[in-house]
Amino acid sequence: MPMRGLRFGSLIGAMLLAACGQQEANVTPAEVQQASELDAALVAANFAPTGTLRVTYLGANPVHARTDEATGEVTGPIVDLAVELSRRIGVPYKLVPCQVARCIIDAINAKTADVGFLAYEEARAAEADFAGAYALMYSSYLVPTNSPMKNSAEADSEGVTIGAVKARSQQIFLNGNIGKGKVVVYDEAPPNEELERLLTSGELDAFGFNRQTSLDIARALPSLRVVDDSFFSPPQEFVVAKGQPEKVAALIQFTDELREQGFLKASLEKAGLLVSVGVAPRIVHEPAH
Repeated sequence: MPMRGLRFGSLIGAMLLAACGQQEANVTPAEVQQASELDAALVAANFAPTGTLRVTYLGANPVHARTDEATGEVTGPIVDLAVELSRRIGVPYKLVPCQVARCIIDAINAKTADVGFLAYEEARAAEADFAGAYALMYSSYLVPTNSPMKNSAEADSEGVTIGAVKARSQQIFLNGNIGKGKVVVYDEAPPNEELERLLTSGELDAFGFNRQTSLDIARALPSLRVVDDSFFSPPQEFVVAKGQPEKVAALIQFTDELREQGFLKASLEKAGLLVSVGVAPRIVHEPAH
């Protein structure tokens, strides 16, 4: 029978904190009671009606997870969250990768997945409910190493052309906020070699990705660099089908506890993401109409 109540202190949380060189915190009786009440709320919300918690996420987004090409092992913050949530409700979990946000929303609404992870965006929130933010995902421009661009504000200038991938958070933001520059939308992310050509030839002046993706590409291509700041930092959150307020409330409480106890920070640090994301604060959205 899976353990409940103090799983964070005794199992996953202890391993995450140890990986970061932190000492496990003492747990008070009040925290024991709070954890027990949260477990009861998570079980009552019926997150896994099939008996397995089916978790969908963006397989190509390093802020969600990475897959080891040699072993196929998937690691990252959404895995840590899936493991902890499945422990709390006493069921196994299954990871279901998607390539685009539309796939995640469709899977949630078709009930082929129970929970998902996405960056919050108003249009998405009209189709699914967001709850339980775990990270703020920074977004940074990828530019040629000889680019004069010093900060993100300089990208919104006459004569500047910015690339972005269709339906990603960065593209949605840029199309709604770039007034002087020009945004060119690509159906898919260009391969690294093509991206290098686009930027070094001057066809594009910058490309907007989440910061971790920009950093990964710049490590692989010395001809490119990452602008230091973030032009957009949306929260990464759980997402569930609409009309399930008990799940929304339970996920907010779940991430509140994990944030307070250091689980979220430890998970992001273990994944090497603290250069590209921050721990999200508590976020409660007004219902979308």
